[in-house]
Amino acid sequence: MTIGDYAIIGDCHSAALVSRLGSIDWLCWPRFDSDAVFAFLLDSRGGRFAITPVAPARTSRAYIQGTNVLVTRFETPAGSLRLTDVMPVASEENKAHRLVAEHEIIRLCECERGSVEIEIVYDPRPRFGQKKPRVREHGKLGLAMDVGPRSMILRTDAPMRSRDPGFGARVVLRSGEVLHFSLIWTDDGPAVLAPLGAFTRQAIGRSIAWWQGWSNACTYRGPFREQVLRSALVLKLMTYSPSGAIVAAPTTSLPERLGGDLNWDYRFCWLRDASLTARALFGLGFRCEAEAFVTWLLHTTRLTRPELRVLYDVYGETVMRERQLDLDGYRGARPVRVGNAARNQLQLDVYGEVISATTHFVASGNRIDHETQRMLRRFGNFVCDHWDDPDEGIWEERSGRRRHTYSRVMCWVALDRLLELASKGHLPNIDALRYQRTAAQIRLAVERLGWSPALASYVRDTARPCVDAALLLLPWYGFEPADSPRMRATWQRIRTRLCTPNGLFYRYRTGDSPGEGAFGVCAFWAAEYLALGGGTLAEAERMFEHVLRFANDVDLFAEEIDSTTGAPLGNFPQAFTHIGLINAALSIEERRQRGHAEPPLPKVGPKPQAEAAV
Repeated sequence: MTIGDYAIIGDCHSAALVSRLGSIDWLCWPRFDSDAVFAFLLDSRGGRFAITPVAPARTSRAYIQGTNVLVTRFETPAGSLRLTDVMPVASEENKAHRLVAEHEIIRLCECERGSVEIEIVYDPRPRFGQKKPRVREHGKLGLAMDVGPRSMILRTDAPMRSRDPGFGARVVLRSGEVLHFSLIWTDDGPAVLAPLGAFTRQAIGRSIAWWQGWSNACTYRGPFREQVLRSALVLKLMTYSPSGAIVAAPTTSLPERLGGDLNWDYRFCWLRDASLTARALFGLGFRCEAEAFVTWLLHTTRLTRPELRVLYDVYGETVMRERQLDLDGYRGARPVRVGNAARNQLQLDVYGEVISATTHFVASGNRIDHETQRMLRRFGNFVCDHWDDPDEGIWEERSGRRRHTYSRVMCWVALDRLLELASKGHLPNIDALRYQRTAAQIRLAVERLGWSPALASYVRDTARPCVDAALLLLPWYGFEPADSPRMRATWQRIRTRLCTPNGLFYRYRTGDSPGEGAFGVCAFWAAEYLALGGGTLAEAERMFEHVLRFANDVDLFAEEIDSTTGAPLGNFPQAFTHIGLINAALSIEERRQRGHAEPPLPKVGPKPQAEAAV
């Protein structure tokens, strides 16, 4: 597919807009609504909503500064075209004075110079293309398609005609001429069909103002602010606003190994990201989003206490069982999966994540109610009873349970943070003596069994003498100083064993990971480890800047990066990677503020310039 295409993956649990520019790139997605349905597929049977020049064109794109409004430019020999894409968003005050569509995509196509012939293709394939839908023509009211009790309606002033497949048109636009497109999804009640034209421009203008107002609340003023803010904008897109939940990625089954079977559904919320997410949002000054996320987290985990699930949907419910669809995914990848079998796994690290996120919540001035206190005590008791159990670990291996070093460290974190909350008067009536004794037992087990004298490093688990990039987080959680002899030795072993040909990092290297790319978040963990004291400030900045060069043209990251070509792999965009970026930047700036300042490195480049407002 070409840039300007929408390749939208989803069912009644997600909506995402993704475009392709050589590989996996982000288009625009200002709002995540878990009940929206836009299921255009990536295989040969997949749907399209494409607006592209007929003649060969040079393509560039950039977000309007401080927004999630994307502008794509096509330059042809005969003229130039500007395509603006946005899911409208507006303030509560604006919404109180006008009806707005429940879910909408607006596309504004303008000829800026000369003349450009464009091809428009609209061929929706909902529900993963399992059957071709019936699209009805309603004149000026648009092209309507029913998906069960819901409807999707496309309205445009382009002369769309029925084709096989779908609908389309060829139009010659001359300088100053504009075409408007509004694709809406209605879930409850009647559809809101605002007029095209001036109303479309007003909706774009309101969205730009809203996003720029939101971005202005970012308190981060350190180096690489543009990339940090873009990562925050990505996290905002992945937030389901009614609950505060943040999805790991808006896509399913984009392959970690092209043509292979490492294809997973990431349209859910992982507890392993909890503490890192809370620190990132609070650290940037986005208090409302951070508090909403932790509130969702505490409500959700209350439903299954004292046992925690690995992942939940945006409503806090158990994730659907994993199943495989009979179709080809991106570049022939199989299988295409819906749901995730990790829902049945045990990951003991999530207890440390949830409790550590709660400490960020309390440190920002919030209080925890009696019911939450009771829940936290039950989590602590569960950790005391089960910290030595084998589990699947942070990376959700499907080869069986082991005694993972990182999981044990996070159990120590859980008890350590509970004791901290109790000492500050936020968590009365805990069994402090038991927590202290168990925390000491865990530390002893990690220091004895999680350390390999032969390897001179901490190791992934007690049975295998190999390293894991997650071990770089031990200083972040306060288990061991970054500059301790053991951490410096572990860092050297990780660099030796896990560094990729292009200077990034694998998460681990075992028989469970054949053909994987480098994990973007692991390289940001390396930069943060250096910033925390494992190296110099200059080393941390160099590592951080190096990783930034692997973003796409609009500063977005996939889950993984091809270790040779640098191409993005896996689901896209990936919240975990962008969380790692934010936290590494925060730690670098904190070290600078402690008096170790050096001249900031220049912004990585070249990147397209941010677009001016429409």
